[in-house]
This record gives sequence, structure tokens and C-alpha cells, in this order.
Amino acid sequence: MSAIQFDADLIRRYDTAGPRYTSYPTAVAFGPFTEDEYKAHAYMSNEDPIPLPLSLYFHVPFCDTVCFYCACNKIVTKDHSKAETYLQYLFREIEMQAKLYDRDRTVEQLHWGGGTPTFLSHAEMRALMEKTREHFSLHITDEGDYSIEIDPRSVTPETIGVLREIGFNRFSLGVQDVDERVQIAVNRIQPIAQTLSIIEACRAQGAKSISVDLIYGLPFQTMESFRQTLDTIIEMSPDRISVFNYAHMPTLFKPQRRINEADLPSPETKLQIMQLAVEHLTAAGYEYIGMDHFAKPDDELAIAQRQGTLHRNFQGYTTHADCDLVAMGVSSISSVAESYSQNAKTLEEYYAALDAGRLPVIKGLTLDDDDVLRRYIIQQLACHFTLNFNQVERLFSLTFADYFSRELELLQPMVGDNLLQWTTTGIDVTPRGRFLIRNICMVFDASMRKHSVQQRFSRVI
Repeated sequence: MSAIQFDADLIRRYDTAGPRYTSYPTAVAFGPFTEDEYKAHAYMSNEDPIPLPLSLYFHVPFCDTVCFYCACNKIVTKDHSKAETYLQYLFREIEMQAKLYDRDRTVEQLHWGGGTPTFLSHAEMRALMEKTREHFSLHITDEGDYSIEIDPRSVTPETIGVLREIGFNRFSLGVQDVDERVQIAVNRIQPIAQTLSIIEACRAQGAKSISVDLIYGLPFQTMESFRQTLDTIIEMSPDRISVFNYAHMPTLFKPQRRINEADLPSPETKLQIMQLAVEHLTAAGYEYIGMDHFAKPDDELAIAQRQGTLHRNFQGYTTHADCDLVAMGVSSISSVAESYSQNAKTLEEYYAALDAGRLPVIKGLTLDDDDVLRRYIIQQLACHFTLNFNQVERLFSLTFADYFSRELELLQPMVGDNLLQWTTTGIDVTPRGRFLIRNICMVFDASMRKHSVQQRFSRVI
């Protein structure tokens, strides 16, 4: 079990801005990257003696209402015909992408994100999955890890039946907060009964996993109100719960300008709410996985962490470490054969590239040997709270103390603060250091130092 000790004074001292490490290097380090470069990496990925299976991600950017806290790449519209146009272009990209990968590479993982994927009609959902099956080798049985993000306000139990029928077996529900005053302040009115009915529908359809997203730091949240939210969600008993920090950055994200800053909880209250969430969820039997994520002990994420097989990618924590991630749709990010590549961020650019017969790749990077090394280290720390120096030396043919002399020096104050402990083979993150794992990972982040981009990240707490 991943124990955690909450030390408010320590967290205050280490509260700085930093990445969530869904990749290393992070997306802010991406530069010019061409379609031809992406294709070269795709072809290269087929040439391994045993090519990796595939993970597919589809971005559906539409929402019919705007949540004021949101920092996602989205398009707010009531016009559902826009989804029809978008799918025609997405189908083109599916066809183009599929030609790059050998057909015998099974799709072990598939995810629809947004925006709101359930903005699509039932017919459109079926069409998108049918198109995917036509061009990629999806599992015929239910053994794949096929997940979708759901806005409970946009679906009915019938929708869950459709999603289960076409192959989804994992459902992630956005809730954020159950308090009506908070919901009104962020423009997301979602009655508890509505959320519960969708969770019950997922369970009735035999979902392998149900997860719920919450956010702390929203307007009008108090210790008492958030305790009620936690109690309500714990009663619903999802397999996983994420409790994200609301990062108020209205200069970067326009919807946030509609939140009255005076209504936000104070930094001290926010810290207390976070402590409450940690203690309440662990007392209810959830294990702390890392970076805001909690899971029941019998959930696959918790099992993978105990077995040392947990991984982290652009969709967060996953049990599928060895996959090439092919991402499709506007703004989506692929990770293929030691490269990252991102699609155009606007519909106009995305459509124009596909109209010209080109994949809509606009930026990315090829990882060098140092990137691969540091990515491995950050993965080990973020997923397993430990780092074996001897193992790094064997895998990468280096002397750890020489290569990372600067980093070892930077770790010393963290050892003094009991965030870390030296072992005979490396370092272990202590229970009180686990909530500050982003800070520990940042010590090994040469890319962030090189690009001076710290101000573009949210605060770690």
C-alpha cells in the first residue's frame, strides 16, 4: 500500500510551479516537427523484433456548456452538426494513421477524451468505433483497456449501454464538487442523483473500472462543504478517485476570467481541504497512487503499483507501459518510437492539413539519450516512489554518481526534510514525501531548466 503522511508546513515550503509529468520532456519543450519526421518514427516502430502494441487516443473537443474552471482544449457550442463535420475529418486521419502501422499490432488501450466525448450522438459514437475497428486491430473480446471520459449531464443509462456495446469497459466521470453553490459559481449544475444514476448504469453494464474526478480550490469551497462532497462520492464507491488542484490562471484560460477571485478559498483553507481529502479517502480504504490519484486496493492501478508495472502517459496513470501511443484529433499528442508529436490546436488548421492530404502534425520532438534516461528516472519516481541507482547504471551504462552529481546535491535538502531516504542501492520516497513527488521529479528535469518554462505550469499544491 502506498502510505502518505501529510505535513502542511513542509508542503507550504515546497509549494512551487511544476509539471505533472504525463511525459518527459513535457509538451512545453516541443518545437518544430514535421509530418515526415513523425512518419519516420512510425515506420521505425514497426521494425522492432517484437513491435509494441498500440494505444489509441481520440480527442473530441466539443462541449455544449463551458465550465469556468476548465483549462482543456475545447470548443463550446450547441451546434451538434459541428461534430458531424469533425468526424469526417477524424475518419480521414484514422485512415492515414492506420497505413503507417502494421495491422498485426493489437490495440491494447483506447481512450476518448475531450472536451466532452459524449457530445457525440449514439450513431456517431458507433460510427467512430466502427471506423477504428475497420482500420486498427481492436480486441474482439473485453480484454482491452478501453476508456472514455463522461459528463454525466450529457448521457443517460441508455448511452452507457451503447458505449459498453461498442467496446468501452472503463468510465471516467467528471463531478468536481456536489455542492450546489460551488456548481453555480463554476457553471456546472450536476445534481447528485444524476451522477449516481450514471455510476449505477456503468456498474449494471459490467464496467471494469469507474473513476470520478473532483477539484479542490473552487469558489465557495469550505472544509465542511468538501467533506460532504467526499462523503457523497465515497458512498457511491467508484474504483478510482482523482482530486485535482484548481489552478487559477485567467490570463492563460479565458473561461476562468468568469470566476470571481474573491470567492476562491484562501491558500490556508485550500491546504486544509487537500489534507482533508487525503485523510478522508485513505481512511475510507483508498490507496494514494500519486499525483492526486487514489484507487481501491483491488483496482488495477493499485495492483500495478505494488507489482512495479505502473506507468504514466498523456492520459495519466496506466497499466500499459509498453505501447506506442497514436493520438488523433485536434491538439492530440502521440508518443511513438522515442518521439512526441502534437496535432494542430485549432479546427481550421486541423481541417486545412487533412484537406491538403497531410497529417496535421505541427510540433513535437525526438528524444535524445539523455531524455530517455531522465524519462525513465521520472517514471520510476512518479509511479513507484523509488529509484534504484544500480538498475539505472545497468540499463544506461553510466556511473550514476558522476552523471547526476548536480542532482544528488540538490536532493540533499530533501533528505534533510525527510522527503527521501538513501538506501544501499538508491533512494526511496518517504510517506511524507509522496505528496511532493512532483518536486522530487523536478530535480531530474533538465528540460525545464533549459527552457525556463516553470511559469507555464500550475502550482504543485
